[in-house]
Amino acid sequence: MEYIDFIQKTLDYIDENITERITADKLAKLAGFSTYHYYRIFNSLVGVSVMEYVTRRKLQYALHELNNGEKIVNIALNYSFETHTGFTKAFKKHFGCAPNFYRLHAPIGFPQRIDLRKIKEDKTGGIIMQPKIIDKDTFKIVGYEFKTTLKNNSHSRDIPAFWNKCNTEGKESMLYKTQNPPKHGEYGICANINGDEISYILGVEVTTFDKAMEDMYKLEVPSGTYAVFTTPQVPDEDFVSSIEGTWKYILEQWLPNSEYELDESKPDFEFYDERCHPWEYDKLCMEIYVPVVKKL
Repeated sequence: MEYIDFIQKTLDYIDENITERITADKLAKLAGFSTYHYYRIFNSLVGVSVMEYVTRRKLQYALHELNNGEKIVNIALNYSFETHTGFTKAFKKHFGCAPNFYRLHAPIGFPQRIDLRKIKEDKTGGIIMQPKIIDKDTFKIVGYEFKTTLKNNSHSRDIPAFWNKCNTEGKESMLYKTQNPPKHGEYGICANINGDEISYILGVEVTTFDKAMEDMYKLEVPSGTYAVFTTPQVPDEDFVSSIEGTWKYILEQWLPNSEYELDESKPDFEFYDERCHPWEYDKLCMEIYVPVVKKL
């Protein structure tokens, strides 16, 4: 057996005993290494220290239970975080964002088995996506509001349906007709987040709110620093999965391992311009703006 197989054995053990107390010594013994040697091999193959990995996996399993309606107090105790505050602090420390931000942008299913060999292939043959870090001035949005919830991942079904409804009812074209935006492009912004309940805004950028109609939503986005990700260019049929995959990369790889963390005082947003029009381009892409601050 290769080193990677011994470490894979311990990764599987962690998942199978995720609510138990797991130590590096126990994992090293299972792999057949000294603790010191195990630390070194684990870090070189997985990319993080063993106990940091254990904590991240506990957090991912805990988040799955939270999304399925389990009480936060029970989750915190079951995964050894002791309190709701302890769970939230640990999540922000290890993922660079609050649990609800993760829930908002990544469908929360049961944590999938980690395959070290696939990770190795991705590192050697995959695409490393690096964002542009920009300072963006404040800007105004006029659009339509839709209220939904994070419970049971309802928002992941409701928001695409809302886009379709705005298109079929002519609301998107009405925005361009009445607002005369300075540039073409639609924004998707989550605002007014209150626990599990959120408002989603589909809008266009404007220079003034004066032309906003009575049924339209007005939002001023404050200035801030953003990490801007452009999704890979893909055919129309792969566009949605490309966006989901980019969010997954941001949440599970870039944000936890970068020098930045989420700036919770600013909204994140998605921007769709001509590059996502299948009648103009054979391959589509869009941009994701994540507000960030340097980690302390």
